[in-house]
Amino acid sequence: MPTTATKAASTKTGTGEGARAKAAVKTVAADVAADVTEAAKAAERSFVDATEQARERLVAAAHRTEAAVREGLESLRTHTRAYTETATEQFDEAQRYVVDRVKERPVTATLTGLGVGVLIGLLLASRGDRR
Repeated sequence: MPTTATKAASTKTGTGEGARAKAAVKTVAADVAADVTEAAKAAERSFVDATEQARERLVAAAHRTEAAVREGLESLRTHTRAYTETATEQFDEAQRYVVDRVKERPVTATLTGLGVGVLIGLLLASRGDRR
């Protein structure tokens, strides 16, 4: 059976081991905390880098889109000018044709205009009766 001296020695030994164990746990906890802090900083740097890359890609995509829209608008302007010029030429030609025909036969042109006016008037008047 253990004596009182043996018990006291084992209690001192247990207390010393407990203190060493606590110190070891604190050291491990501090190491883990440092590792977690470092991992958090690395994750933050990675996030910032990813955000910056995404911003750069979006800016580049916006510039490409802007250039494509500008090019499309310029193409549309070019085609519109061509169509406008063609339409203007055709209208001028039609106007010259009508003027020439009216000068050749003024009475016929007057009677034709009068007949067209009467027809349009009758159509509009009959349309008003339906309402």
